Amino acid sequence: MQSVSLNRIIEKMKLRNLTPEIDISKTKITVSDVNRPALQLAGYFEHYEPQRLQIIGFVEYSYMQSFSPERKEEIYDKLLSCDIPVIVFCRELKPDELFLKIAIERKIPLLMTKKSTSSFMAEIIRWLNVKLAPCIRIHGVLVDVFGEGVLIIGESGIGKSEAALELIKRGHRLVTDDAVEIRKVSDDTLIGSAPDVTRHFIELRGIGIIDIKTLFGVSSVKDTQSIDLVVHLEDWNKEKQYDRLGLEEEYTEYLGNKIVSHSIPVRPGRNVALICESAAVNHRQKKMGYNATQELYRRFQESMKRNEEEEE
Repeated sequence: MQSVSLNRIIEKMKLRNLTPEIDISKTKITVSDVNRPALQLAGYFEHYEPQRLQIIGFVEYSYMQSFSPERKEEIYDKLLSCDIPVIVFCRELKPDELFLKIAIERKIPLLMTKKSTSSFMAEIIRWLNVKLAPCIRIHGVLVDVFGEGVLIIGESGIGKSEAALELIKRGHRLVTDDAVEIRKVSDDTLIGSAPDVTRHFIELRGIGIIDIKTLFGVSSVKDTQSIDLVVHLEDWNKEKQYDRLGLEEEYTEYLGNKIVSHSIPVRPGRNVALICESAAVNHRQKKMGYNATQELYRRFQESMKRNEEEEE
């Protein structure tokens, strides 16, 4: 199961820890959904999911301040007896002494942010959706070509890294070489990134490891990129019939999502980087509503029709 450490969330979201005496080194968040415990503060705990990150906004805070001392003790005790990983107070709101005391006794960390409740919720949900998304790791190269994420796959030694290096020289950006971590952030989107260890590095046989960021500058690399197109490099096989018109699109499936795929035969003299660049531009055109194959077919039909009319 994917998880994110609470320390990582504090660092990323710039949160202030209100309970430093609690050990949070092993605290992890395992779900991307969050919860505002308004109904729980009113005493309704059915269908409550305490494993979510809990957020206290201005409305919940104001409601808590209206409680009598007896009501506070009753509700706070019931809420904080649940197995809650963390509670975040927005707008720099601070919990009262009783809430803080019970939270420390139950070892529930309390955090605080300057951000408004809605903006913090949107940001944390988006970030957790990416970090906790289903993830696989495949062998390949991911490059941002004109804004299109091109995943280059193929057997080891086929020339994936060399093609990526040529694309970088042509002004495109490297996301990852050799190992691609693919996360399913939605039913329509796959996000690719590099493992921390190999980020910004490329392996070239005969030369070794090179640092793309150092050699070509920060504009030549990118941390994450949606995967829009798969280019499968394979050795040229004269017995195989390759698609020359592109009438029917092929797809490669990762984590249940289908991505448009092209099989590119590799042989001496073919500029693989230029082919990948052209494939990315053509894919972009199709998304914008223009299909060169359909245009060619339309022209051919019109030409046939004119010839028939002239013969008559």
